[in-house]
Formats: sequence, structure tokens, C-alpha cells
Amino acid sequence: MTAPSPYAPLVRRVPVRQAQVELRGSHTRYRVYGADDAAHRIVFLHGLRGDHHGLEPIVAHLEGAHHCGVQVIVPDLPGFGETTPLPHDRHDVAGYTAWTRDLLAAVASPTTGTVLAGHSFGSVVATSAASGQELRGLVLVNPIATSALAGPRVAMTRLAVLYHRAAATLPERAGTALLRNRLITRAASVAMVTTDDRALRRWIHAEHDRYFSTFADRRVLLEAFGASVGHDVGEFAEGVTAPTLLVAAEHDDIAPLESQHALLDRFPDARMVVVPDTGHLAHYEAPGAVARAISGFLDR
Repeated sequence: MTAPSPYAPLVRRVPVRQAQVELRGSHTRYRVYGADDAAHRIVFLHGLRGDHHGLEPIVAHLEGAHHCGVQVIVPDLPGFGETTPLPHDRHDVAGYTAWTRDLLAAVASPTTGTVLAGHSFGSVVATSAASGQELRGLVLVNPIATSALAGPRVAMTRLAVLYHRAAATLPERAGTALLRNRLITRAASVAMVTTDDRALRRWIHAEHDRYFSTFADRRVLLEAFGASVGHDVGEFAEGVTAPTLLVAAEHDDIAPLESQHALLDRFPDARMVVVPDTGHLAHYEAPGAVARAISGFLDR
């Protein structure tokens, strides 16, 4: 039996349409949540192995949290979900940065300006894309404050690196099957969940079962994984001139609080909100708190 989404009633209330645009040779699919005449427009990038579904709980809460209305555009990153891979670029920070800037040019609001947002690995891409660009704002949820290869879970990261190396050395079909192994997906999900709510835990695991393996092929995932463990937000922070919001989580052991405070000082203009009693899956475990933080940032 499929675990029911605790956020489904809220998500159903938000008007949504699907759209597609050709960017750098990729057929980019994205969802537009909210009205075109909303006072604020946000482009929100999901994390590694995710797609637009993972950000819907934040989007749904954000619609109700902000009285002036917010339109949120959530693409599937190239090679994930319903967006085709980049045919000429690698699926790394540089490739995704170029694609993100093209996306912003295609969907930016000419009247109110656009806020760029990213969760987890999406925070690295968003910060890189925002560096040296004119934006209304930058929002980073569970930002990667230190490279995973130098972070507090370095032992687990090394295991993940070995796992991906093994998948790379196998024949294509066997390597892809290993990367989509459901037991490994569940182990990763269990390692990230912090909530004690059993129903919520079951739903989060079900979400990862459904969407964690929607990557296009082995090459896409290996390139994106390498980028995710080898880079962090701090590399690009000093080049960001837009006002920036860091939404950190109290129990995030992938991006712990002490590293978030250090990261805050690297931005020219940044503030931080800490979501209590949650970890790296704040978009699933505490989307209402994340939405309130973003809403307050929009009202600054």
C-alpha cells in the first residue's frame, strides 16, 4: 500500500501547469505553481537524484504563507525526472550553472525580478549561477556548506564514492541496475530521515522509492554525483551580490550548523534562519517552516 502524502491536500490547492523549453539541447520540463500575476517569482532547483516532486511540499506551504502571492517555477534538472540530459555539457556544476542561467533568462520576471532558490546540491548550482548575476534574491535550503569529502560524514561519503566507482566499472546495464538498487535507496533514505513521525517516515521512504532512480542513465548520475561531493556553496558565495537567505536545519549532519554559520560570513549580504528539530530533509520534514522563512525573506 502506497504511503499517503501528508501534504497532498495543500498541494492540490495550488494551481499548476506544465511547460517545456529547449535549453542547451535539453528538453527541459518544468512546473509553474501559482498565478502569473503573483507579486513574487521563484525558480527553485531540486537536489541530487530528485525532481520537482520533492519541492512541492514547500511550494504548497509557500502559497499559503505569503499574502501577496508567489509563483514558483520548479524544473527537473537535466538528466533527472522528465528533463532530457545535456547533449554537449557535462552534468556537473559548470554544466548545470550554464543551463540555470539560460533558464532564468527564459522565465525571469521583467517587472518584479526573480529569486533563485536551491535545495542541497541545488544550493551549490544556484549559488554558482547567481555569482556575478543580477537577481532579486538567492535562497538556499539545507545548503552544502562544506564539500562532502571534507564534511562530518566523510566515512559515509567514501563508501558512496566506492559504490559509484563500482557502478562505473560494471557493464552499462549492470552498473545502472546497481545505481537503482532499491535496498541501497532505502538505506540512504533511512540515513537521512530524522523525524520520529512514523507515517511521515513511511511517506518519505516511499517518495525516495518512487523518484530517487528517475535519472536518465549512468553517465548523468555519475557526473552529477561527482559534482555533488566535490563542491560546496562557499566556492561561489563571494561573487553573489543579491540578498541571500540560508535556511539551515538544526540536526543536519550533512550540512551542520557550525559550517552554516561559517558560510554565512562568506556572502556579502546574507541572513540565516534555523529550522528546529529536523535534518537534511527539511523540504519533507518541515516544509511549513521553510516556507515561512522564505516568505519573511520576500517581505524584507
